[in-house]
Amino acid sequence: MNSLALRYGDDIIVIDAGMMFPESELLGVDIVTPDFTYLEQNAGMVRGLILTHGHEDHIGGVPFLLSQLNIPVYGTEFTLALVERRLEEHELLEDAQLNIIKPGARLALGPFEIEFIHVTHSIVSAVALAITTPLGVIIHTGDFKVDPTPTDNELFDLHTLAEYGKRGVLLLLSDSTNVDRPGYTESERAVRPRLEELFSRSDRRLIISCFSSSIHRLQQILDLAAEYGRKVAFLGRSMLNVTEIAHTLGLLSIPDSTLLRPQDIMQMAPEKVAAVVSGTQGEPMSALSRVAVDNHKHLYLQPGDTVVLSSRIIPGNEKAIYRMMNHMARRGVELVYGSMRPPVHVSGHASEEELKLVLNLVRPRYFVPIHGEYRQLSRHASLAQHLRFAGLEDAFVIETGETLEIDHLGARRGDRITVGRVCIDSGSLDDVVEDIIIRDRRHLSEDGFVLPIIAINKHSGRSEGLPEIVSRGFVAGDNAAVLQEARGVVARTLETSSPEERGDWGVMQEKIRTDLKRFLNKQTQRRPLIMPVILEV
Repeated sequence: MNSLALRYGDDIIVIDAGMMFPESELLGVDIVTPDFTYLEQNAGMVRGLILTHGHEDHIGGVPFLLSQLNIPVYGTEFTLALVERRLEEHELLEDAQLNIIKPGARLALGPFEIEFIHVTHSIVSAVALAITTPLGVIIHTGDFKVDPTPTDNELFDLHTLAEYGKRGVLLLLSDSTNVDRPGYTESERAVRPRLEELFSRSDRRLIISCFSSSIHRLQQILDLAAEYGRKVAFLGRSMLNVTEIAHTLGLLSIPDSTLLRPQDIMQMAPEKVAAVVSGTQGEPMSALSRVAVDNHKHLYLQPGDTVVLSSRIIPGNEKAIYRMMNHMARRGVELVYGSMRPPVHVSGHASEEELKLVLNLVRPRYFVPIHGEYRQLSRHASLAQHLRFAGLEDAFVIETGETLEIDHLGARRGDRITVGRVCIDSGSLDDVVEDIIIRDRRHLSEDGFVLPIIAINKHSGRSEGLPEIVSRGFVAGDNAAVLQEARGVVARTLETSSPEERGDWGVMQEKIRTDLKRFLNKQTQRRPLIMPVILEV
């Protein structure tokens, strides 16, 4: 989740604190954050948290880290404005120490001197970090692509990177997301021709969905809307939040008389409306998902409308996105998505040639690929070794929990540390879901549960009639033959137990669970959750 600790002696700085959305097997879990145990154990050494940019997978874990350690946080103005909203939701803003740093500025934390270097990415105000330590310079690229023509004309500061490269860099940590894509990632401006075509030929409503953090994309949509005489309505909580922040900070320019209130969308002539909606990944309660099934209070689709998905499909979300698109297609809209020329979406991450460029400019002594799946990290490490530039001694693929130790003798793998994931239910700081709960949920979802209900006479200690058995998600109907036999199994367990055992409910529950589990597994090859209930009558 993109959280990295850098330690020199008794000083630690933390770079980014992200989160991720759960995989399908994490039933009922809303978000997953890193386990910050290592930082808690060394709380007295942690000097601060440095953020490279404002994407959720880099700042989503900040409230959970600050709830455990109240440390200063450093980042660009836009990044910290997004963090503020998160901290507000968790009632942590009052005590937070947020420090705005501009690209080009330097910051000293213990033995670390950090320079913030402007990089281009799909979100504004992204930075790489040049961290000078007593052992040498460490460059952390954050997420980036080398965009030669960014829409805000703020170029990637390759000059500063090259300067550090000339002076000598000990370690480079570099984004690996698109290492398997040959060539160069297209500039954000490459999207404009396709958007322009859609604005010029769509004769009804234009509904565009993109990541709310893509300020460059939103700026192009606003400019084209003004040019083609359309009004723009923003829909979705994240879209409204981020556009408000970006506009307040002067990062998003809204042409006069272009904004439209969401409640006025359906009253405007369809050819005069462009709605920008959050929810590109088909999240169940997102604005776009609700629009797709006519469940949004301000916008419903009509035949002839054009829906544009100006985003990539994040792996794992395919089913939800295609289901949402099917709902839209049923409503007679034109769907625009996927790879086409000119593109409707471009990536924010560097492709192979840009990654080579950064490696050649920085020429580190050691290299660690970051931000990507193992296959991408491995490929990036191989790429660095194949370049064979002077000075590279080794490349390490480091997985979660592994460490790299560097001293005057060189670099080597260090001891593992305790890390993992923390599952959060309903997004509250208190609602941490233990692994055992997730295991029970998975168990229930696969095999259901069986409830044997036994009435025991408190005077005689004997069972009053045959036990009742209730099941859910196990076999159809409570009167199924296997459950009838199961009643007999429970009755026999009671009969063969001593009066002493029958007097101890804990022992009886365990005996019933064991016998019933063995019987049901033999009969059905399934292992439902068995929860005996004993009633005293």
